[in-house]
Amino acid sequence: MRNTIFEEDRLLAKAAGTPSENKPRFDWAEALGDNRFEIPKVRITDGAGDRDFHIAEVAEVIGEALTNLMISREENEIYTQQNRELVVESARIVADRLIERMAEEDEGGAPRLSFDELYRLIEKALVENDAYDVAKSLVISRSNDGNGRHVETEEFEEETGQIRLIRRSGQVVPWNSSKIEVAVRKAFLSLQLDSEPAVELAKQVTREAISTGQAFINIEDVQDLVQNELMRQGHYKVAESYILYRARRRIERESGTDEDEVKQDSMIVVQKKDGSTFFWDGIDLKKRISFASIGLDLCMTSEQIEEALRRSVFSEISEDDLRKTIILNAKTLIERDGDFAKFAARILLTYVYEEVLGWDIAVNSIDELKTFHANGLKQYLKHGVEIKRLDEKLLKLDVGKLADALDPSADLDFDYLGIQTLFDRYLVVDKTIDDPKRIETPQLFWMRVAMGVFAHEENPEDRIISLYNLYKSRRFCSSTPTLFNSGTPHSQLSSCYLYKVDDTIESIMYRGIAENAFLSKWAGGLGGSWTSVRGTGSYIAGTNGESQGVIPFLKMHNDQLCAVNQGGKRKGSGCAYLESWHCDVLEFLELRKNTGDDRRRTHDMNTANWIPDLFMKRMEARQSWTLFRSNEVPELHDLYGRAFEEKYVEYEAKVEKGEVWGHAMPALDLWKQMLKMLFETGHPWITFKDTCNVRSPQDHTGVIHSSNLCTEITLNTGADETAVCNLGSVVLDSHLKADGSIDHDKLRETIRIAVRALDNVIDVNFYPTEAAKTSNMRHRPVGLGVMGLQNSLFVKDISFCSEEAVEFNDEFMEAICYYAYEASSDLAGERGAYSSYKGSKWDRGILPQDSLELLEKERGNAVEVPKEGKMDWSVVREKIAKNGMRNSNVIAIAPTATISNIMGSSPCIEPTYKNLFVKSNLSGDFMVLNRFLVNDLKKEGLWNKEVSDQLKYFDGELSDIPGIPDWIKKKYLTAFDVSYEFVIAAAARRQKWIDQSQSVNLFLGQPDLKALSHMYRAAWRQGLKTTYYLRTLGASNIEKATVDLKQGKPLGEVSDEPSAKKEYTEAEKKACSIEAMMNGEECEACQ
Repeated sequence: MRNTIFEEDRLLAKAAGTPSENKPRFDWAEALGDNRFEIPKVRITDGAGDRDFHIAEVAEVIGEALTNLMISREENEIYTQQNRELVVESARIVADRLIERMAEEDEGGAPRLSFDELYRLIEKALVENDAYDVAKSLVISRSNDGNGRHVETEEFEEETGQIRLIRRSGQVVPWNSSKIEVAVRKAFLSLQLDSEPAVELAKQVTREAISTGQAFINIEDVQDLVQNELMRQGHYKVAESYILYRARRRIERESGTDEDEVKQDSMIVVQKKDGSTFFWDGIDLKKRISFASIGLDLCMTSEQIEEALRRSVFSEISEDDLRKTIILNAKTLIERDGDFAKFAARILLTYVYEEVLGWDIAVNSIDELKTFHANGLKQYLKHGVEIKRLDEKLLKLDVGKLADALDPSADLDFDYLGIQTLFDRYLVVDKTIDDPKRIETPQLFWMRVAMGVFAHEENPEDRIISLYNLYKSRRFCSSTPTLFNSGTPHSQLSSCYLYKVDDTIESIMYRGIAENAFLSKWAGGLGGSWTSVRGTGSYIAGTNGESQGVIPFLKMHNDQLCAVNQGGKRKGSGCAYLESWHCDVLEFLELRKNTGDDRRRTHDMNTANWIPDLFMKRMEARQSWTLFRSNEVPELHDLYGRAFEEKYVEYEAKVEKGEVWGHAMPALDLWKQMLKMLFETGHPWITFKDTCNVRSPQDHTGVIHSSNLCTEITLNTGADETAVCNLGSVVLDSHLKADGSIDHDKLRETIRIAVRALDNVIDVNFYPTEAAKTSNMRHRPVGLGVMGLQNSLFVKDISFCSEEAVEFNDEFMEAICYYAYEASSDLAGERGAYSSYKGSKWDRGILPQDSLELLEKERGNAVEVPKEGKMDWSVVREKIAKNGMRNSNVIAIAPTATISNIMGSSPCIEPTYKNLFVKSNLSGDFMVLNRFLVNDLKKEGLWNKEVSDQLKYFDGELSDIPGIPDWIKKKYLTAFDVSYEFVIAAAARRQKWIDQSQSVNLFLGQPDLKALSHMYRAAWRQGLKTTYYLRTLGASNIEKATVDLKQGKPLGEVSDEPSAKKEYTEAEKKACSIEAMMNGEECEACQ
């Protein structure tokens, strides 16, 4: 043969890729002459549907493959008698096979045949005629022209959607098993062998790829799998040929690619920490850019990016400053394009790998990252134990098995905000050395957290890997305390603590101050009831004096939160609750004001109103409301519903008789004061006592006296119990199919692993106080939440401000609750029900959705929410009746501010804040650009620098930007443009299914007290248990220094003032409440 296999394939591919108008054309169908074989009618299925098929098409296909082969061999004589006979005979064989197939099917109608099936018949016919070279030409032609469509079998359809292939160029593409089949067919045909084994071999390689559990897989690894599978199936000669072919391709690539050239003027002197210097040639920067660009659609070339990253790099720069400058320059590109968020993240990741693993991008390949991670796991664990940052129990696990599961390719999904947050605050740092350094990469971090949660189970490695896979594939994330402390000597993994302070100095000082200091020290967010503490003017028998009320003690609690921070990583956080009949409530409302006596202000503590239904009824009826001293009405705080109403009226009668102290005022006036302070300061929040208690599954063992710091936890508290809740959230947008529908199988799998992990936290947890341990062990509550609602609506092309969005909230929340309650019941079957299960609503057969009827009876009013669902709950009811429940409470939607950053998802259940804004947290300021919007604008051909500048000028709002289609403007409405009716309706649909509560932020774009009142009244009427922050329009803007709006273009009138800032009215400025409202500032105590 005049060519090697490699050269022949290259020439064949070139010939196949030549446009048809540049190749000789022949009427191969005419060669059939009178041999126009008569076959029954056949229908061919293609992308446009079914159509009739004639055998002449087979002749044309074979003739084209034959033509390409002749051209590749530089043969001038193509339309020869011999070649025409080959075409005719091969077409005859195809016709015979079709007749045989139709006889076997015998369905009466015209049989359907796919293109893939047809081409396989043609290939077999050519093989029967010993025309292996023509058959290979056919395979190459199919591969080149794209007709070999990517169609996965049902066996792999869902799984392969999770795998992406990294080509040698760095491009990331979906998994396509047909590409493997084509490559293997070529290898068989090159050795004049039947290529049919390629079908099963491609399937097996796909199975092997899926079993790796990796989100990304390199092309070289895939070829290794093919090579191994060829040998395993006994195709040794094909395997040998395949190996030699790969080697030749490698040589070709290496010989055809010059080493990176370095311009002398690009080399600068860099100073090391020890004072020595070296010439920095920028080779590592080029490789960082190459790595960071994998699979991204960037609007700049590599050369332009390198120039941008070199800005402010100067001679004699320190090595540390060089790193910081490159990272900062990468960060500034984020506003240019949605994909630059991932690009910047990967630039930072390369430095993390170098710091932790000793991997060097200038020396080591990307493929070696997995090896470095696997080798580094045991070393990391041993070192972590030595410096007392990790639990020594981790070393007893099968570290080798866990190391094999590490998948650094999953890091490619991080965006910059996520990886910077991990880098600054979550990755374990060795502070025992003079120059502290991180000892974790993101994947080692995920593995450490999973190990800490499951290490105590029997044969724990598989459980650990299952949780690790959820983390790394962004399907679930545990709360921040779990991420901080899992796998460490002090595994305080719980997020929230709820306490009740009684009316004694001992309870105030021990429960209210001292115990809270211990809880805050280990990263717990605090929420507690101070209602029982007697009010101002109350008689103190022990001293024969008068009480100064609850306010001075709340000031002490405020200062304690400042003094004791959360594990040295974030400030202490707490929320004090006061019931609306307490005589100090008017002063309580003003605790967050910036004016007045600072000794009676709590600037660092959150506050919340604990409102009974009777108050809401009287306010709406414009009736009177009476304030009491709590020590004179001790039963009121422990009563709710009709029992509360009866006792409250009884005490009002005593006030009339002068038997107890009371102060009457119009309920509407108190309501207005609540709303006024909420509007001015963001506090106190509005929460509803009766809704929480009437619908509580644990109504048989106590009373809910308050919610927690973030208003999503509703658990009983008492003298010997500090309620504890362990949190984690499902990433909703990672559980949608391509068409936007919920992937129920995937969601159920995620939730079962997540609920087990949350239940484990209860057993491995470090409890700072005995009251917390008592409560958690007795009731075992957990709080599984959700994040990514807004991202999911983007994927589904649904506006947040729509009935479709409200219905979707109902649908996904029902599914999550269904699988979570089922998982807890199954755990009860395995491990036993929680100790106080008997008598609970679960035990009485009352599920959360059933308790709406109880609430309506207690209120005497209808709860304005549809009661029906879509799923068959009889299965869950039967399991609970049989097994009980492992956890007293299972669902709570927490404000996933920080962990949603890490997951690259949208915060819990909120609408998007802005489409472009600066986000501030403890890691700094971050530009956030809505990547979904950018992708939609790109599809419409509208994304360019001018639109980017206008988006920046208008603070991420689309309404005033000309040329943007209305459907895009509606889809990307921001939080202050979404009507509160839709936010509350969606929250009510979710609350129907939830056994605890949810952190529901409400948004008000324009100052309007009447709208504010309607908003919170609607929340009460529709059955919400709690609300969280009132987000008002912040009087701050995105920096406009880089905006360039040219004259002659839209907004030309501002072209001479690129740094101009939008002016806000006085009313808008007043709408900004302290730091809580600034740019969607987040609460990080829970998650």
